[in-house]
Amino acid sequence: MNPPVEPDQTDAAPPSAPIPPAPIPPGMIATVETEMEAMILRIAKARGVEKSLCPTDVARALAEDWRPLLFDIRAAAARLAERDQIEILRHGKPISPSAVKGVIRLRLKPS
Repeated sequence: MNPPVEPDQTDAAPPSAPIPPAPIPPGMIATVETEMEAMILRIAKARGVEKSLCPTDVARALAEDWRPLLFDIRAAAARLAERDQIEILRHGKPISPSAVKGVIRLRLKPS
């Protein structure tokens, strides 16, 4: 019977270091923000000015793993509200984008 062969230390793989995430190009960030804003408007227009939508509706339309998107979707909604394209609702009443906290809904701004 032959004794077990020890692997040569030079053949061992170096300990794996975590790979840092690649930086996101600035143009890509703008594209993602624009896509979120466009999806908010698309869903809101489909529902009309009488109906509202939840930010989770937008997140689910954009990705299967939608929960990580919620913060950015709320930020996109705030940008749209600042441009008077939508309203942010809390307890059914319009609020300022700077007052957003808790559960909100979104709807097209009535003309």
